[in-house]
Amino acid sequence: MRFQLGIQVLIIICLGTSRHRLVAQTADFPRDTSYTLYSSYKHLLKRHTQVTPIHESLPKGVGEKRNVVYAKLGERELHLDIFSPAKKKRKGCPAILMIHGGGWSSGSKEMEVPMAQQLAARGYVTIPVEYRLSPEAIFPAAVYDLKAAVRWIRAHAAEYGINPKKIAVYGCSAGAQLAALIAATNGLKSMEGDEGYAEFSSEVQAVLSIDGIVSFVHPEADAEGKAASKWLDGSRTENWTNWKAASALEYANEHIPPFLFVNSAAPRFHAGRDDMIKILTKAGTYYEVHEIPDSPHSFWTVHPWFEETFTYSTDFLKKVF
Repeated sequence: MRFQLGIQVLIIICLGTSRHRLVAQTADFPRDTSYTLYSSYKHLLKRHTQVTPIHESLPKGVGEKRNVVYAKLGERELHLDIFSPAKKKRKGCPAILMIHGGGWSSGSKEMEVPMAQQLAARGYVTIPVEYRLSPEAIFPAAVYDLKAAVRWIRAHAAEYGINPKKIAVYGCSAGAQLAALIAATNGLKSMEGDEGYAEFSSEVQAVLSIDGIVSFVHPEADAEGKAASKWLDGSRTENWTNWKAASALEYANEHIPPFLFVNSAAPRFHAGRDDMIKILTKAGTYYEVHEIPDSPHSFWTVHPWFEETFTYSTDFLKKVF
């Protein structure tokens, strides 16, 4: 039995009998390692026998830099990876901050590496990012982390050949919820945090939402329960303030940037989407909506839906950037 736990392991607390359900306490921070590309593949394979796993594969002409520190909170370091096309553009390439899912509790930036590698081959600087999860820190810590990552990108734009005027956020599931929230709160000081590079903007110019909700308090979000409660410090009735504050739909206005929705066939993960579309339509903001027939949640973690997600993403990015 193998666990990827990080360094200086002190305690392992098993939750149930499954090898995928555990929380590991390291010298630095607690980690829930239950959600990985492999565990998602094994879960989906039970009902979708046609799926095959995805793997990292660095395309020719793409450079990489792993585990770059973008913020430090005491002794806790937060990291990101950078995949860059060798062919540079005079004004810099658009950048994409890539946010993994996992119910705000699990997952890792490594889950976004296969997509990041392929998008980089199309001319984007792609940046899978680590952020604090609920075993370590509750809302709004993750938002502070991710906005700090955007500021870091702008601060280092020249170094990595990035156009600081063209930064998108791409998120999957919980990562999509966070991507939408980051965009909807563009310029909102209360969501910035104080993790460095305050002289740079955390505003983003596009959102790629892969099967994530845009509201925790919309009637369609009734299915959100245990995972959301853990991250939002209480149930919907216990902590309505946090549930509302974490909902992108509550902030959306005429200033929200272009939006891509790629959704599964599961209505639960569309919560608030149609009302967000009404706001985008009224504002005259470009958006796309794609629902993949007969697809489960986490469809993007396996072939053949990985390819479909990639195509929708690149087509959208060409139009907005």
